Amino acid sequence: MKSILTIITCLLIAVMSVFDTVQAQEMEFEVTVNTPKNQIADPKVFLDMKSNIENFINSRKWTNDVFEQNERIKGNIQLTITEELSANSFQAEMSIQSARPVFGSSLETALITHNDEFSFGYEQYQPLEFGDNVYTDHLTSVIAFYMYLILGMDYDSYSPLGGEEFFQKAQNIINTIPAGVAAGNPGWRPKDGNRTRFTILDNLLNPRAKELRYAVYDYHLRGLDLMNKSVDLGRANILKALESVAKVGNAIPNSMIIQMFFNAKRSEIIEIFKGGTSSEKSGVLQICSKLDPANAIKYRTIQRG
Repeated sequence: MKSILTIITCLLIAVMSVFDTVQAQEMEFEVTVNTPKNQIADPKVFLDMKSNIENFINSRKWTNDVFEQNERIKGNIQLTITEELSANSFQAEMSIQSARPVFGSSLETALITHNDEFSFGYEQYQPLEFGDNVYTDHLTSVIAFYMYLILGMDYDSYSPLGGEEFFQKAQNIINTIPAGVAAGNPGWRPKDGNRTRFTILDNLLNPRAKELRYAVYDYHLRGLDLMNKSVDLGRANILKALESVAKVGNAIPNSMIIQMFFNAKRSEIIEIFKGGTSSEKSGVLQICSKLDPANAIKYRTIQRG
């Protein structure tokens, strides 16, 4: 009887362990693969690609923390194949978005809204594999880079500089890209331009950018998350966060992370401050028009709110 009870206990522990592992995953992403010019590869390759990328993102354990189901980071990736270089090699544009819940509401707020383009090889039915300290292939390196970037931004939004570990892991991916791969795949090196993966991490890890990372915390935890209790206080703290973003804009002009911040927050800022005081509206309009000048006309709608 004792041996039977022991077996049952072990089985229960195993089942609970599997359940906990499933619950512990951090990501809940949907992936879409578009093939407007598909001529070479079997269409089934792209169905497998979609499933494989989703499984890679959602099944992998990215942190040492336990996430409940309602805490998982939601997002989506739209991968558009722009050129078939061969039957198993592709050029693609990627649109990636991630969001975080707003405390005390059913709303979500965008953390990252970003576009990238890159080439990669893909073998049907071959699982995607990735290691933090070793290069395996270009597709997993790009995706893992953005997963760590998203985790860094998410953790920064809950505690000051809380995402440092994940930004360092994203930096480590850059460091493990072989020189030959980096030479043939722009985005990993300083000389590849000022709107690249390298630039994003270089900006985020720059000591002069700490004010922006503190602003991410103030904007979310002390701003949006407080609005269910006090709209006025939450909005005032968001304005303070934007003032911190402005300091980084002055310290690092035309920085990639400033543009990424406004790409994610532009529409939300406009809606929040339509209900602000005249002083708040004036302050936000001045800050946003200077830091996001291409969209200055959109911010003017705040005054009409």
